Amino acid sequence: MTTTRLIVWRHGNTDWNAANRVQGQSDVPLNALGEQQAVDAAELLVRLRPGALISSDLRRAADTAAALAALTGLSVTRDERLRERHFGAWQGLTMAEVAETRPDEHARWKAGADVVGGGVETLDDLGKRVADALQSAADAVPAGGTVVVTTHGAAARQGVGHLLGWPREQLRTLRALQNCHWVELSHDDVRGWQLAAYNVGPFSDRPVPPPV
Repeated sequence: MTTTRLIVWRHGNTDWNAANRVQGQSDVPLNALGEQQAVDAAELLVRLRPGALISSDLRRAADTAAALAALTGLSVTRDERLRERHFGAWQGLTMAEVAETRPDEHARWKAGADVVGGGVETLDDLGKRVADALQSAADAVPAGGTVVVTTHGAAARQGVGHLLGWPREQLRTLRALQNCHWVELSHDDVRGWQLAAYNVGPFSDRPVPPPV
């Protein structure tokens, strides 16, 4: 039985992560900590011998992927379907500002429900587009190979959940991915997609920035 491995890797830290500011699809670069996290994580991921690297086209993800590309010699293919959840009017605000100025929307987000208003992407739409990109990435390597996909916190969790067929309530039991940590999934023709590992990577003692 041949098993394909899919690594779903969250980007490194940014100044907006550090400030608890909603990034969404704003194109925020890595900060110095995030650049170092990417290098340190890449030194672990290169040992998995990836056969392909796919990334969100937003800089913080693409630059994270570049750290692994430098070690593998592989080029990075960008896929805009791997972008973070679009947070509409929230983007650029801190979570404290969202809670103060858009309390009803914030309460629904905190409860794990779709946000009504503000132009925030629905969880189902997010999960479907990211899962489609993850499946395409897995198809980019021969059966039995490994592919690394660099994406974002909310995108990773929702996309993985959609790929696994998990209900929203089950998905909420997973804590947010730390910066530059990853999910490992495996796939074979008998068992389909399975979760092999979650929130793996360096800096396990660091606080968890929100997946936005």
